[in-house]
Amino acid sequence: MSRIKAVRRAVVLTLPLVGIACLVPLCRAQSPKLRRDQLEEPVLRVARASAEMPAKQERREHPLAPVVKMAKEGLAEFQKVKDYSATMVKRERVNGRLLPHEYMFVKIRHEQRQGDRVVVPFSVYMYFLGPDSVKGREVIWIKGRNDNKLIGHETGPIMGLVTAFLDPESDLAMRNNRYPITHVGIMNLVEKLVEVGERDMDYAECEVKWFDGAKINGRECKCVQIIHPVPRKNFRFHKVQIFIDKELWLPVRYASWDWPKDGGKPPLLEEYTYLNIKLNNGFTDADFDWKNPNYAFPQRVFGQGS
Repeated sequence: MSRIKAVRRAVVLTLPLVGIACLVPLCRAQSPKLRRDQLEEPVLRVARASAEMPAKQERREHPLAPVVKMAKEGLAEFQKVKDYSATMVKRERVNGRLLPHEYMFVKIRHEQRQGDRVVVPFSVYMYFLGPDSVKGREVIWIKGRNDNKLIGHETGPIMGLVTAFLDPESDLAMRNNRYPITHVGIMNLVEKLVEVGERDMDYAECEVKWFDGAKINGRECKCVQIIHPVPRKNFRFHKVQIFIDKELWLPVRYASWDWPKDGGKPPLLEEYTYLNIKLNNGFTDADFDWKNPNYAFPQRVFGQGS
């Protein structure tokens, strides 16, 4: 088999390029914990419904209302931000298995419009910092460009020879990911929080707690915890914790858990944390160009234009 064919076969069989979700886990040594006395604070509770389907709830009465309001206000402010960089940490449960933490440096540029015309598309660059199995991987995705494909490469003597163009939702791109790269970023996270929160406000069976004094990477945060005590098909999670940076007023950590089984602890579904956030860096097209000489994308390509 020729060298080129061998490389192509290796790409198809083993290249696990990232899809990645909306927001992030915290480094193990910095994982935020709630004190016992905080857990004993009063809870804003909506009475449980006895029927199989949760009872409809008037939105003005719902404890999620201030959470959704805050998210909408934060989204309006964050839409003024043109771009940001951060260290993103994620951990996800995929196909029933909780995967290790992944650490990556990200550049994200928000879509910019002039009237109905998109003048700057939503753009993502990722460099994987760890663990060793993914260290050195790079991924770029620009909405609507490159046939809407992500562009990525692995490392190593074989996998490091090829830059691959992949459908973001293909099996190869989605390997070991809950969501495609098209969902990544704080903006997508907040939009999803608003969408899910507004839907959940139609139903009861919801507990909301607020905690002050939480810290993420040494930064002061406010934490909101949302619990759906009873599993229903309407609800996506049993428990969620969202940490809002008090200075940036952005959600910098999101973690969700499934309902516990057989008296056990709630299993973690996903967690995403954004550290070292820097806003409005003035990123240009060069920051999302796989041919940027500061990046390590091989010139030999696979899947371009197919």
